[in-house]
Amino acid sequence: MSQSQTNSETFRRELTRLLENSNKTLAFTGAGVSTLCGIPDFRGTHGMYQSQPDAERIFDLTWFHRDPSLYYRGCRDLIYGTSQIEPGPLHLALARLEEVGRLEAVITQNIDMLHQRAGSGTVIELHGSGRIHRCIRCGHQLGFDAILKMLETVEVPLCACGAPYKPDITFFGESLPEDAFRDAFDLASECDLMLVLGTSLTVHPAASVPAIAKRHGAAIVIVNAQPTPLDSECNLRWYDLAEFAEFLMAIIETNKWATART
Repeated sequence: MSQSQTNSETFRRELTRLLENSNKTLAFTGAGVSTLCGIPDFRGTHGMYQSQPDAERIFDLTWFHRDPSLYYRGCRDLIYGTSQIEPGPLHLALARLEEVGRLEAVITQNIDMLHQRAGSGTVIELHGSGRIHRCIRCGHQLGFDAILKMLETVEVPLCACGAPYKPDITFFGESLPEDAFRDAFDLASECDLMLVLGTSLTVHPAASVPAIAKRHGAAIVIVNAQPTPLDSECNLRWYDLAEFAEFLMAIIETNKWATART
């Protein structure tokens, strides 16, 4: 069912039915969820890969070892500036959906930690995040706030041993976080409903998570401005993420679901 085939009231009614009938609902989120907060995406018209000449090197492990300042300069706003950015409407709506017992977990491709700041308790980060930084030589760890403090006075935060700290973000040339993907695939194979939000489903293997849910019989709701490979197989399709956040909050408040899953 495409957005052109339904109006907002029909969409909300069907979304409500799917949420009410689901015993295990997941959200799968991409960059579009955070662009509502003003954070640029990677591959969009105004994204990082269009606006920064060294974009391809910023998340390249070989280049990080060669010149870590490329990463820290390139991500000064994208990652380390997010402490000044408030979670957006979809972050808040998903946190509220979890609070009332209708969302099992958020599986995200994003690295900005805004789901956690919005209040989501179960967040699986498929590409890691900057919550932890590790020295590339001795392995010493620092949290995000400590790195943020260091960046007030230095361009590249260095460990006492003299080597730079690297965030626990999966760079090109690194293995993907096996635990996160295993958890995501396990949840996807067991869920009844997956909300696919703000992603064009083109980055693999993360993009295979909704397909696994579909293959195991879950209903799929897709909300994204651009087409996705699963559009023809989804149960509901909408294009405006801000509108969807409004729909979701209205459904939550109108139905007055219990505050915890029983």
